[in-house]
Amino acid sequence: MKRTVLILGGSGKIGSHAADAFWDAGWEIRHYDRKSGDMVKAARGVDVIINGLNPPAYHDWERTIPEITSQVIAAAQASGATVIIPGNIYNFGDQPGVLDENTPQIATTKKGRVRIAMEESYRASRVQTIVLRAGNFIDPQGNGDIMSMLIMREIKKGKITAAADPHTMQSYAYVPDWARAAAKLAENRAALAQFEDIPFPGHAFTIADLQAAVSNASGRDIKVSRFPWWIMAILSPVWELAREMREMRYLYAMPHQIGSDKFDRLLPDFRPTNLEQVMLAGLPADIDPNKVMGPSGQTIVAN
Repeated sequence: MKRTVLILGGSGKIGSHAADAFWDAGWEIRHYDRKSGDMVKAARGVDVIINGLNPPAYHDWERTIPEITSQVIAAAQASGATVIIPGNIYNFGDQPGVLDENTPQIATTKKGRVRIAMEESYRASRVQTIVLRAGNFIDPQGNGDIMSMLIMREIKKGKITAAADPHTMQSYAYVPDWARAAAKLAENRAALAQFEDIPFPGHAFTIADLQAAVSNASGRDIKVSRFPWWIMAILSPVWELAREMREMRYLYAMPHQIGSDKFDRLLPDFRPTNLEQVMLAGLPADIDPNKVMGPSGQTIVAN
């Protein structure tokens, strides 16, 4: 019998790539977005629910995340489906080093505390839940990911933006890889516990590493500029996103990567996309080894 997955938020980076990965694995795909109405009705007969819903620009985080969580739990309880969530590292607070399922969850921010409460709600619900916990998401389609919104925002001017010291190690998750891993875990869900916290190791690199990779690929000397946090401080009283970003500033300065032991035990044959491809995923399509950019950002065909 064909398996069915319900994708929540199919237009987002998680939902869109999850739909591709599950389709490739032979699943029937069903979609739900915020305009679809009754989530419980949409979940009837499904085997797995991918929760790709998230408040845009951190808007009204404390109210919206619990509302989404309650809806998803009700849908999963009614259908008997397993829920897979893209976890993050907000739960850990400021703890440099290797982060994994054994790292204490001592969030120091509002968003981190909300995420901890969210996961506890799933655990208490008795719905089978897989938290596939990842670092900064990189979407090759540039769908609201860290590359398009922050790091590569001035790449056509020959600049990469660093939100902290460019030599700080950070964890990254290539969304197509995350989605493939989610599909493989879904296929093996019968062997998993009722609540699983699974770190997704992805890749780890510094902005300095990225600078070198982009310089080599583009044939141009790429500069690193610092993100203007002072502007966020000025705008915080009147702009919600500025306030929310400032709260998470510590993450960019916290050297870390995600441990791989549990993930490797569960999916020993998983092969991630190679590091260079992941690092260059945020480059615009017209920047490649055969082209260089002029000083004003125009493309010049190299000889």
